[in-house]
Amino acid sequence: MEKKMSACADQNHAPSLTCVRLESNVICTFFGNLYNLKKFKVYRGGVPMINEVMEYNKKFVEDKAYEPYLTSKYPDKKLAILTCMDTRLTELLPAALGLKNGDAKIIKNAGGVITHPYGSVVRSLLVAIIELGVEEVMVIGHTDCGVQGMDGGKLLEELTHRGVSQEHINIVRNSGIDLEKWLGGFECVEQSVRDTVIALKNHTLMPKNITITGFIMDSVTGELRQVPVEE
Repeated sequence: MEKKMSACADQNHAPSLTCVRLESNVICTFFGNLYNLKKFKVYRGGVPMINEVMEYNKKFVEDKAYEPYLTSKYPDKKLAILTCMDTRLTELLPAALGLKNGDAKIIKNAGGVITHPYGSVVRSLLVAIIELGVEEVMVIGHTDCGVQGMDGGKLLEELTHRGVSQEHINIVRNSGIDLEKWLGGFECVEQSVRDTVIALKNHTLMPKNITITGFIMDSVTGELRQVPVEE
């Protein structure tokens, strides 16, 4: 572990970026262990789900069903959305916002939150802004979110039951990562959205001319409600 940190330091990386790289390496090791030890398959009619998806995809391409979705990599509405990976929002969110393929960059994770100021969410947003022309960012939480009230300690316990070794957990802990906090959720959706908006607006690398606004979507009706944020 010390060698990795020294190698980063020798390359003149800033301390914060060194921590990010170290954190990423450890977390990859942590979940690599989980993935290798536990291979979960979902079956429908005796066929692994991925096989079913691949069969559908083959026919989709053969039938040229992709043609209605043709567009460029640049978002037509110059909009990026950070939201939750909840399955109810897969079609509901773009439909409720009137978005079609090519309109916006949509970034999803558990809870639609920022778990690290220099993690993949902020990086994706910065790429969308600088490289792809995004001018506005919507942070959209939703009602009945599974991350609300989620207990990081219980998730960690479940990971050990599913084969993650204590050795790997200790490696992550010794790198300075609070696993319970990292795996844990939030208590209030509105406050989570507000905190994310503030974090993005105050981020050292975020251009000041980008409009960043927070919302909560009703996960049943798709109704959108803006979350007030004090400037």
